Amino acid sequence: MNAPAATLTVAPARAGGAGVTPWLLTLPGLALFATLLLVPLLLTVILSFNVHDAATGVQAGAYTLAHYLHVFTDSYFLEIFWRTLWISALVTLLCLLIGAPEAYVLSRMGDPWRSIVLLIVLAPLMISVVVRAFGWSMLLGPEGLVNNALRWVGLNPVRMLYTEIAVVIALVHVMLPFMVIPVWTSLQKLDPAVEHAALSLQASPFTTLRRIVLPQVMPGMLSGSLIVFGLSASAFAIPGLLGGRRLKMVATLVYDEYLHELNWPLGATISLILLAANLVIMLSLNRLVERRYRKVLG
Repeated sequence: MNAPAATLTVAPARAGGAGVTPWLLTLPGLALFATLLLVPLLLTVILSFNVHDAATGVQAGAYTLAHYLHVFTDSYFLEIFWRTLWISALVTLLCLLIGAPEAYVLSRMGDPWRSIVLLIVLAPLMISVVVRAFGWSMLLGPEGLVNNALRWVGLNPVRMLYTEIAVVIALVHVMLPFMVIPVWTSLQKLDPAVEHAALSLQASPFTTLRRIVLPQVMPGMLSGSLIVFGLSASAFAIPGLLGGRRLKMVATLVYDEYLHELNWPLGATISLILLAANLVIMLSLNRLVERRYRKVLG
């Protein structure tokens, strides 16, 4: 009777230790996460409520809601937010229309062509965004390659640099790999036998693609869309270099408020509003697509 009793008394102690051990192991990661993300975010929130004086700067200990009211009631800021969101949505849509078929073709390739094409897709990520922006400025400028080609075929040159066209083209080029890779990863998980079964039941290739392949790669398309939209909405180098001073987006606006106007509380306010807008849009899209995914696949 004594041996089982001893076993019963030791077992709960081991169970309790096992419950604490995972938390102890994750404590360094949680501390790093809090230090690098949560603490700066909290300080930014506090800064957004600080009173700002043009002569003396930030007033520590004095708080106000004036910055938020200023952003939500000024058409200048609302126009910049609207421009940022619709450009980000357009870039996401174009990346989806280009990247999903590209990923599908890539998944059907065999070695060594698959590795070569995958390297081509990932190659732009090895080059600085600033370098790519300058490259597009030379291509889309008044005397760039595109306008020279239009002149050569007898058409009038088109003003593209420092317009939404240049920003969208460059952002699609920069963000396309972030769409291709998630979709390609989802396609790698598909069972080819399912497609073969649909084709053997007289389904057309288009029907097989629409009803078999597309629903199963929706998580990859969702992941790519969320990544592309979030990165496009917060992009700074491309809008700053190809959009110019007059075509502002939210990231360039925050930069101006911090470094040119020295109005740190207003810059913090704008950045937090952008963060909140991104979270609302991305969570809504995630909920919508997941609901559709469950409805299609059960």
